[in-house]
Amino acid sequence: MAITPLIHNSTARRMAKTILNGFRSYFADYLNATLSAKARFEKADWHGVQQANVDRLELYKQKVAQTVMYLGMVTNKDLANLALWAEAKKAYTQLVFNFPNFEIAETFFNSVFSDLHDHDKISDDIIYVLSSQLIEAPAAEYSIFVRYKGADHREIFRQILKESEFSLPGEDIEVDLDCILKVFNQEVLPFVKGPADKLKFDLLESTFYRGKAAYMVGRVVDGDQTFPMALVILNNEQGQLFVDTAMFNSDDLSVVFSFTRNHFMVDAPLPYQYAHFLKHLMPSKLDYEIYNSLGFPKHAKTEFYRQMVHHLNNSDDKFIIAPGIKGMVMTVFTLPSYKIVFKIIKDKFAPPKEVTHQIVREKYRLVSRHDRIGRMADTQEFDNLVFPLERFSAELIDELQKVAASSVEIRGDKLVIKHLYTERYMTPLNIYLETASDEEIASAMDEYGNCIKQLAAANIFPGDMPLKNFGVTRHGRVVFYDYDEIAFLTDCNFRKIPMPRNEIEEMQSGTWYTVGPDDIFPEEFRLFFSGNTKARKMFEEMHSDLYEVEFWQGLQEKIRDGYVLDVFPYRRAKRFNRGKNSGLQVFSD
Repeated sequence: MAITPLIHNSTARRMAKTILNGFRSYFADYLNATLSAKARFEKADWHGVQQANVDRLELYKQKVAQTVMYLGMVTNKDLANLALWAEAKKAYTQLVFNFPNFEIAETFFNSVFSDLHDHDKISDDIIYVLSSQLIEAPAAEYSIFVRYKGADHREIFRQILKESEFSLPGEDIEVDLDCILKVFNQEVLPFVKGPADKLKFDLLESTFYRGKAAYMVGRVVDGDQTFPMALVILNNEQGQLFVDTAMFNSDDLSVVFSFTRNHFMVDAPLPYQYAHFLKHLMPSKLDYEIYNSLGFPKHAKTEFYRQMVHHLNNSDDKFIIAPGIKGMVMTVFTLPSYKIVFKIIKDKFAPPKEVTHQIVREKYRLVSRHDRIGRMADTQEFDNLVFPLERFSAELIDELQKVAASSVEIRGDKLVIKHLYTERYMTPLNIYLETASDEEIASAMDEYGNCIKQLAAANIFPGDMPLKNFGVTRHGRVVFYDYDEIAFLTDCNFRKIPMPRNEIEEMQSGTWYTVGPDDIFPEEFRLFFSGNTKARKMFEEMHSDLYEVEFWQGLQEKIRDGYVLDVFPYRRAKRFNRGKNSGLQVFSD
């Protein structure tokens, strides 16, 4: 009787070691991908930057598949045996105890299990529904930041810039320092409680790279008060670097780390310590959002699920149909007390929609791998997510069974949703405008136009552009979130509506000209403002160029020539006035 557990324990330990070896291989390659970000930035290899982001996302999937293959080689036991996995989890927990990246290692274990099993078999006995260790800020073997202090703030910032990891020289460090000090003196010094000469400046050792920018992130410590700090470094593509702006408040930094932007490339061997540091700078950010920004989207899903379960256990309201105009492709629901929407692909799509389930999933996958430039909401994709049935309103249950019956299943007191996407809740633009003041309408229309233009700059054409497909964030930014008809801008054929050649064509109902599947007529964009003449008038005063074919064709030409436009997460007014042109055409928000 005593032999069987010994055999199982031995097998379970081999499984645990194999999974841990797979994780170590993944994490080493992950860190190497981030370490190479500096070289891409200094070489101005912007296409390389885009490809590296995709490659790093695929890396996780490849390493999980490789680990699953090795598991089949190290044991002849039945990998479908859940008791065996429970033993393997116990062994794995011992192996990763006090690991500096244990939380990512635990999620990797979950991913390997999920590759072999249905998600409805999930329990904390078998995988890490909850972490085996407290995710706090434990004493580290080495610090993740460098501390600077002294009475001369200009010299402190000079030291920070001079000791940075960059190999390229600065364009003009004195101009950089003038600009940084001006913002620092306006946004920090007036609010310092203690002696100004006793301030401490903590800079994270690793630089954050994304798109065409590098971010030196840290904090200014004033006793028990902390100010965020970020210096944004750009490459003038002539062999020199310059500081484009400096940030010293949570709201500005929060936009930099927004859910609408791609993950950073940052060398973070101690992920939970980086997350802990950043969380104190941006207290409104949830853990999963920060892990996502750090480049750990799979662990972000783990943190999201834990946070959602915690919220459900500490609330009692019911899921309802999301407010707003119902979509033709997705059915959307939300929990009023929870700022997340849940999106399920409908079983059938109303005309004129001609997409399929697979096409919709491919569109969402495209967005997850493309540069979202702060204008497309990030999504989390889940399979077989289980909810308590009692938390769903009767109206919502009826709606789900009516339009998405193939994706939902009631099992006792549980509702299983076989496939869904989660997304941060935003107020639909059409609803926002209903109660907005004239000033708010003008700002929203400017944002709406900027959103479309910046998506186009990133080679994305939204397809459907009605106001209901865009949302307004708490910062007043307009973001696109309906992806079922997006296309690469370079695949579109922008045309002017041809003039009728005779009276018969002019009087004929419908179009008198042929329309190809990729044809786009910008003149028709005015139709998206149906019923809101005030908003349309304001939009046309600011963004009438979007009605012109030449605008779209000009962008297409630039993109096809290999040009990557600059889009940064701060307002144009935030950019430093350096007294001369830096040589870059920057497309700021």
